[in-house]
Amino acid sequence: MKPVNLFADIPKVFEKEIFETLAKSPNLKIERILSQGQATPPGQWYDQDWNEWVILLKGRAGLLFDGETNIIELSPGDYLNIPAHRRHRVEWTDSQQPTVWLAIHYK
Repeated sequence: MKPVNLFADIPKVFEKEIFETLAKSPNLKIERILSQGQATPPGQWYDQDWNEWVILLKGRAGLLFDGETNIIELSPGDYLNIPAHRRHRVEWTDSQQPTVWLAIHYK
């Protein structure tokens, strides 16, 4: 077995966010998410059945939670725990470089 690097194989250009499952079990899923200028479409919200712990590893992003007016700006090393059914959206991601997220979904 050899290690895999979270920063390997990042495309130079991509039009849509890329979601890659790194590990999965019945109560846990770990994903690498790649963004570059993408945002949640206007009027849409994520409303997930599972809790999500997410850390931003590279790039920058802004998250907005339903009912709030302040966008939470994330820089490398910043993380959040998002409870299940806490509606949120990605307002923006860095358009000048890839934004690399690690998301852990758990029950």
